[in-house]
Amino acid sequence: MQKVTPFLWFDGNAEEAATFYASVFKKSKVGKPVSGPDGKVIVVPFEIQGQEFTALNGGPRFKFNESVSFVVHCEDQKEVDYYWEKLASGGGQESMCGWLKDKYGLSWQVVPDVLPKLLRGPKAGKVMQAFMQMRKFDIVALVRAAA
Repeated sequence: MQKVTPFLWFDGNAEEAATFYASVFKKSKVGKPVSGPDGKVIVVPFEIQGQEFTALNGGPRFKFNESVSFVVHCEDQKEVDYYWEKLASGGGQESMCGWLKDKYGLSWQVVPDVLPKLLRGPKAGKVMQAFMQMRKFDIVALVRAAA
C-alpha cells in the first residue's frame, strides 16, 4: 500500500470517471466499488500505472479547480498527442502551456520529457516564450526555439 493516495471528489459519476481514467492510461485498473446502505456507489478505488487513487461520489458541493492537477510525462510527440486527445475528449477544455481540464473538471498538464532539459539550456527564455504561446506542446517547435 502506498503512503499517500489522491482522493478525488465527484458528483455522482465516480465509477464512470475511474473507468475513463483506466481506459486512457496503460497498466491501469478499476477496483471493486464500495456501496452504501442504499446500494449506491460511494467510493471507487482505481490505479493508474501503479499509482492508487480513490474516487468518491461526494455530491455537488465541491468542484475541481486548477489548484490541484496531475502532470503526464510524455516521451515523445506521439505520446503528447495521445494523452492530450484522450484527456480532452468528451467535453474537456484545452488551456495554455500544456494544460487542459478533462470532462470531469480535473486539471492535467501533458508535458514532453524534453521540456525541463530545454528550460535549463542557454536558450531557456526562447523556449519559455515558445511554450507560452502553445496549448498542446509541440516538441519540434520547442527544440527549434532552443536552437
